[in-house]
Amino acid sequence: MGHPKFARKKFDSPTHPWKSERIKEEQAMKASYGLKNVREIWKANTTLRRHRHQAMKLIGRVDTSEPHWAREQQDLLNSLYSKGLISEEASLDNVLELSVEDMLGRRLQTLVRLKGLAVSHKQARQLITHGHICIGDQKITIPSYPVSREEEENITYVGRSALADPNHSIRQDIESSRATAEYGEEDEAEDSESEDGDQ
Repeated sequence: MGHPKFARKKFDSPTHPWKSERIKEEQAMKASYGLKNVREIWKANTTLRRHRHQAMKLIGRVDTSEPHWAREQQDLLNSLYSKGLISEEASLDNVLELSVEDMLGRRLQTLVRLKGLAVSHKQARQLITHGHICIGDQKITIPSYPVSREEEENITYVGRSALADPNHSIRQDIESSRATAEYGEEDEAEDSESEDGDQ
């Protein structure tokens, strides 16, 4: 038991800290999701490992005559569904297929970017830490906050934030970036259709 004054580490660090392949993968993931440091990846890995361990334990015991294992299985699946990690029809095998990218994809920072509230992951992190993002009526300033399926639709700008005004310069930049992306997607679709017609 640790000293009550000091919080325990909430993640497991790699057993071998200097493997080049793992470091390259972590750096690429860090850049892709706009993470501050690789410890955020380690935290996601630790949480993922805990879910997998519980699923493997239940896979070996759910066919027994004791009904509480079936209840525990359903509780695990319901929990992961509410966290947005699996679909409603998922099984324990689908839990074992989860990746660290699935875990990182449920972070508030990632969802702010995907919902078009920021141009980049870096800007999403900045908006969150500066208090411009809320879920419902609750302002959230933690980029790594795990967003549940129910909360996902309620991510927006804080009402008192300057960004709540659609005419704000940052909002205009975001809208122009979104319009450019959509225009590019339409061009690609038209190009593919014309290629198919030529064939």
